[in-house]
Amino acid sequence: MYIVLLGPPGAGKGTQSKNLAVKLGLPHISTGDILRQNVKDGTELGKQAKGIMDKGLLVPDELVAKMLDERFNNPDIKKGFILDGYPRTLPQAGTLDQIMASKGLSVDLVVYLDSSDKVIIERLGGRLVCSKCGALYHVTNMPPKAKDLCDKCQGALYQRSDDNEVTVSKRLEVYKKEVASLIEYYTKAKKLYRLNADLEAGVVLNQITDLAHKVK
Repeated sequence: MYIVLLGPPGAGKGTQSKNLAVKLGLPHISTGDILRQNVKDGTELGKQAKGIMDKGLLVPDELVAKMLDERFNNPDIKKGFILDGYPRTLPQAGTLDQIMASKGLSVDLVVYLDSSDKVIIERLGGRLVCSKCGALYHVTNMPPKAKDLCDKCQGALYQRSDDNEVTVSKRLEVYKKEVASLIEYYTKAKKLYRLNADLEAGVVLNQITDLAHKVK
């Protein structure tokens, strides 16, 4: 079962995809994680990415696609995966299809986590990020056991500078414009299902799980 999770920032993609991966026994794949791992391991692609990032530039789609292609060669994806945060644009969706087709695979299910602006702003306004491992917390919805410390690695927690109402609202505007064609693309392919991500996280997780079993 090859599942893609889409949704605006703050909709819970990261949390849901990780929990879903555990529940379905499938690997969780995030392009951000792949990028960081390549840089950490000093791979050829990682070195290229680091050189670009050190200049303050965004890593180009072509380089990310190569990393994704290599990741899909690992045997752990034979039964499926949960892909989190990719694709973000229509060209990336085409690239994903090409990469998977080259390996005899295809996306089975695309879940769009639909969340209201009000809820997203509330969630991101209280979001905390671990400076070491990147784990996410929330000051009220999912606080750490010890204040300002990560439960997993004891790293210091911080709030991103762009997690404020004005910046989040602008990010949502940009996202909605970018994702419109992506939603249309997967709707035409009859692979897209929309869920209300404003609901409690456990409820949403169960709904995604039910969808996965039905599609399978």
